Amino acid sequence: MPATSPAHPRRRRRTNRLLVTAAGVLTVGALAAAALPGSASAGEQGGKGHGHGHQHGRYQDVQLLSFNDLHGNLEPPTGSSGRVTELQPDGTTKTIDAGGAEYLATHLREARKGNAYSITAAGGDMVGASPLISGLFHDEPTIEALNKLDLDVTSVGNHEFDEGAKELARLQNGGCHPTDGCYTDTKFQGADFPYLSANVLNEKTEKPLLKPYWVWKKKDVKVGFIGVTLEGTPNIVSAEGVKGLVFKDEVETINKYAKELRRKGVKSIVALIHEGGFPASQNYNYDCDAPGAGDGISGPIADIAKNVSPEVDALVTGHTHNAYVCTIPDPAGNPRMVTSAASFGRLYTDTTLTYDRRTGDIARTAVKSANHVVSRDVPKAPDMTRLIAKWNTLAAPIGNRAIGYISGDIVKDGTESPLGDLIADAQLAYARTLDPETDLALMNPGGVRASLTYAASGAEGDGVVTFAEAFTVQPFANTVNLQTFTGEQLIQALKEQVSGSNEAAPKILQVSDGLTYTLDLTKSGADRVVTDSIRLNGEAIDPSASYRVATNSFLAGGGDGFTTLGQGADDLVGDDDLKALEQYLTANSSAGSPLAPPAADRITIVK
Repeated sequence: MPATSPAHPRRRRRTNRLLVTAAGVLTVGALAAAALPGSASAGEQGGKGHGHGHQHGRYQDVQLLSFNDLHGNLEPPTGSSGRVTELQPDGTTKTIDAGGAEYLATHLREARKGNAYSITAAGGDMVGASPLISGLFHDEPTIEALNKLDLDVTSVGNHEFDEGAKELARLQNGGCHPTDGCYTDTKFQGADFPYLSANVLNEKTEKPLLKPYWVWKKKDVKVGFIGVTLEGTPNIVSAEGVKGLVFKDEVETINKYAKELRRKGVKSIVALIHEGGFPASQNYNYDCDAPGAGDGISGPIADIAKNVSPEVDALVTGHTHNAYVCTIPDPAGNPRMVTSAASFGRLYTDTTLTYDRRTGDIARTAVKSANHVVSRDVPKAPDMTRLIAKWNTLAAPIGNRAIGYISGDIVKDGTESPLGDLIADAQLAYARTLDPETDLALMNPGGVRASLTYAASGAEGDGVVTFAEAFTVQPFANTVNLQTFTGEQLIQALKEQVSGSNEAAPKILQVSDGLTYTLDLTKSGADRVVTDSIRLNGEAIDPSASYRVATNSFLAGGGDGFTTLGQGADDLVGDDDLKALEQYLTANSSAGSPLAPPAADRITIVK
């Protein structure tokens, strides 16, 4: 049942915060220091987002701290998921270990000290695709952690719909899980902060599923927040999760509610958009606004930013897990800040919004912003340590169980990844226990959430794969589904990786052993998959023959733009995909004979 979020009183209040320098090199993403109206000038702001200089009179600096795509990563994420790349003054780069709620809490609390005008906002995907410590408990631990972090408001991401609208409403409003009940002797209280999703409507009533906007107020300062979810959510989550919902255009929705806010006297407006872009550099602190090669961002958010009403003063974005602090001109030609803080709690963004009491609007020429690393060289927040320990105690009997052994890191990175191959092989092996005639398996790359690392994450020992680690890799509780396709359909499905909705940003399926083909990236569209190169066990695919194919239930529903994979025949639904991975690791590895990383050589890539 669709739920409407009620007015949400804060259970906790913050006072007397002053921004201080936090760890991390600043992103040079500030607007030009043009003169402010009246007697104040941008020079009074201090440097690169740190000097909240206007505290009295006409202008008031408002600190906006933001992050996005936490995905329930309460503990420090491992491998590449727990690192950021930092550009050094001499042009070299270095990697920094980052993330973890204990450290994020410390950094945010330091950043707020002494500043009474501080807001903390998020760009969606706070939960979903979460590690075991959160995912096992339907993400109640993450909501509790966000309450302790004093999050004020967030947009809804696509992963908040992984378990459907009813579960999202429960995360907002509280209550025990309808199937699993309460996990502790204390009833789950829900989020202290409002979830916003202005463009997600109940199909029948055509009314927003949740609150479309929220207004932060402190004395005479008012800042409105509009939250939207990416319009393409139905294409990337299970059909059941978005049943009965309609996702409207992000720009049209933001512009609609910006007008409504202004009619209500709120002229300072921030949009929280769960959609993002692709930066020219993977260094979190690159100069996005520098002229010449290597600057700027591309992708959906660039087009959105160019069309969102000038009444909106800043855009906090997410979804692509990238880091950027850029200015993109609004439709009136005025520069406007667009930010994203990577993912998994590795960064946070600090933006200075200078509020003009005379106009009630933000003085755009004074907006400054920077990304900061959530480094692990600061003290852990004790309350977050206690929260993590509480939920780890409940999860330990399940999560600490060894299910396999590996001889090295099995990473998820690359067009074809070793871990993607491993998962496809596991699903093929499991599918053959249901139907020995199964020919191959296909795995969507977005369903592989983390690498398997050789180094121990706890006390299990190096090379040991625990259930918790496997859960982090495949947290969606998809089933392994079998369908029959013609060879022509199979070829078409492979071409959908690089055509249609996937042409601009290809989604390369991970393939099981025996399936090979050439991906020619010098070509365009569907031609990038070389038809004559597609082989199964060395033999060309026969367009008129039938093939038994295993996928997860997400792909079997046509997800990620693979419409052909939703059109198979003779459906057979198996068990959980994580169980397939567990069974494969247990059957094919031991302490004395660990599993080696696959070679990832099934797809020949031409560049």
